[in-house]
Amino acid sequence: MRPSLLDPLFASATTLDGVGAKIAGLLEKIVPADISGREPRVGDLIFVLPHTLIDRRNRPGIASAPEGAIVTLDLRVDRHQPAPHGRKNVPYRVFASDETGEIALTFFHARQSWLEQVLPVGEQVVVSGRMEWFNGRPSMVHPDHIVAASEAASLPLVEPVYPLTAGLAPRVLRRIVEQALEKCPDLPEWLDAELMRRQGFPAFTAALRRLHHPADPLDVALDNPSRRRLAYDEFLANQLSLALVRAKIRRLSGRPLAGDGRLVSAVLAALPYALTRSQDEAFAEIAADLARPERMLRLLQGDVGAGKTVVALLAMARAAETGGQSVLMAPTEILARQHFATIAPIAEKAGLRAAILTGRDKGRERQKLLAGIEDGSVDFVVGTHALFQEEVVYRELVLAVIDEQHRFGVHQRLALTAKGAAPDMLVMTATPIPRTLVLTAFGDMDVSRLTEKPAGRRPIATVTLPTERLPDLLGRIENALAEGQKIYWICPLVEESEEVDLMSAEERFAALQPRFGAVLGLVHGRMKGAEKDEAMRAFKAGETRLLVATTVIEVGVDVPDATIMVIEHAERFGLAQLHQLRGRVGRSDKPSTCVLLYKGPLGETASRRLSVMRDSQDGFLIAEEDLKLRGEGELLGTRQSGTPGFQVARVEAHADLLETARNDARLVLERDPELTSARGEALRLLLYLFGRDDAIRLLRAG
Repeated sequence: MRPSLLDPLFASATTLDGVGAKIAGLLEKIVPADISGREPRVGDLIFVLPHTLIDRRNRPGIASAPEGAIVTLDLRVDRHQPAPHGRKNVPYRVFASDETGEIALTFFHARQSWLEQVLPVGEQVVVSGRMEWFNGRPSMVHPDHIVAASEAASLPLVEPVYPLTAGLAPRVLRRIVEQALEKCPDLPEWLDAELMRRQGFPAFTAALRRLHHPADPLDVALDNPSRRRLAYDEFLANQLSLALVRAKIRRLSGRPLAGDGRLVSAVLAALPYALTRSQDEAFAEIAADLARPERMLRLLQGDVGAGKTVVALLAMARAAETGGQSVLMAPTEILARQHFATIAPIAEKAGLRAAILTGRDKGRERQKLLAGIEDGSVDFVVGTHALFQEEVVYRELVLAVIDEQHRFGVHQRLALTAKGAAPDMLVMTATPIPRTLVLTAFGDMDVSRLTEKPAGRRPIATVTLPTERLPDLLGRIENALAEGQKIYWICPLVEESEEVDLMSAEERFAALQPRFGAVLGLVHGRMKGAEKDEAMRAFKAGETRLLVATTVIEVGVDVPDATIMVIEHAERFGLAQLHQLRGRVGRSDKPSTCVLLYKGPLGETASRRLSVMRDSQDGFLIAEEDLKLRGEGELLGTRQSGTPGFQVARVEAHADLLETARNDARLVLERDPELTSARGEALRLLLYLFGRDDAIRLLRAG
């Protein structure tokens, strides 16, 4: 079904000269798209963009060339000094000069015959590379380029620098990308002419060529019109596919879930506390959505501990009033079990039956559970993605609640959607997400926010502490344990790694063991599910009271009486993650503390991050700061930097284009819902280019 015009870009990268299986494997590491499970294609490579460039136009002469600068020198080759026989560790030197002085061109493990060929004594050559000065003497180790003076015109004066991976030489990558670029066909324009004029956008292929052949550092900047053009294209593909998913979901129109309020009242009566104002408002918005014939697609944002699960439970009770079933899907088993522990007792008091379904349930028990789901005697099913496996059949699934949505893709959302006639959908996240990001990840949703903490919660005192003061901290922890307090100690890694000088959870556990003995527990992501659950159970029950952990406990683990959170190497965590971790304490009326243990000296970003954490408890403010400080990959728990799911666009640099792309996508689909006009056909090409073919399948499926 894909237009044949795009075939050259969908060919395997191994069809390019010099790309075998080994190089294709290396390319997979730098192709920014999520290509897990398939080999890189030619079209993936055109979006591997240079991030900076090397300017070889600087020709200062030997004497004036500064240390560390990339320079180009016009030289006369004076003499060769090969390494003494049998001394392989001594470099081969070629001495050359210009009117300002002499330089040693230095080579390790080089072939003499080759050097005599490219640097013949007495000849004029042009050499480019990085200058080094050693004891007042200039040298250049392994120059990047050496050409005869007669061929100086062939020297690339401005060279793009691509992201690199070990084992792939820059020159090889550049040659491969160049070939990919040659295969790019001329494509019809999919952008609105007026928008292009206003924004100063070049055509798509012209933009690509400009970025891969920069003439100036400004040409590779994020705010360059060519880069902005491609970022806009990518945003538009993203917003268009989200809008198509939404249109499809809306078309499978739901049914009104009005209810009579009886079960909602029973749940409210079973709660040990009153709802906060924003919980009331959020439930009112959800109830209004459920009562409409169109399907609900709503995002419920709330800081850690703001009470999202209770709002979800009320929505599920409303669904049960109309005779329908609800599911609550969580990304991990720990989290699913915890939601179940919150929901089941309240549901039971209200006369409703909740069950939990995870990949771990086997045999008879599982069969019994599946039968209860199929005959409708189970009202609420809590679980992991096991909820939408083939064998799970619902009697009438009308509401799906998805927790920590950013860990599930749109695909999983669609798989779950296929389970009911068309369940209403409520998505919850504790990651406070700035508005621009809500658009990229959830462009297709209405948003409710929980802004208050439940009554009785106290603010968490946050302190920063250098690792030199570890002995003081251990003394303080000893006192706290003697008072019966519970403490988390978070480390960034599971086990020690050679490359990074960080404290791993296993090392820290071993270091604390002699001092704290039996009260010490350990939990990390490499443990089996059952071991993790056991470690968490022991901590909850108070059998262990100092839990050394990695960030597996970041999302949703609830131990209300934990009062101290130590985060080791806090400078290595993102703000959103620090905020999530801190939210594991302060969940009762006892005073709580978060200790950010850091290893100095701190860079500017790290110290700004720690001071934001010290001064603020507002998740949304922290998220906006995080976006400014480091790009939003981290906020959504994906790549370390850059925008999740995006190859070219960077939200921190291109946010202004996002709203425009969203409005553009809406307008296009209002006028041309099937994308059959000339512009619509061109936009289909755009969706294919940026790997949004799922959306095209939706168009076909109608």
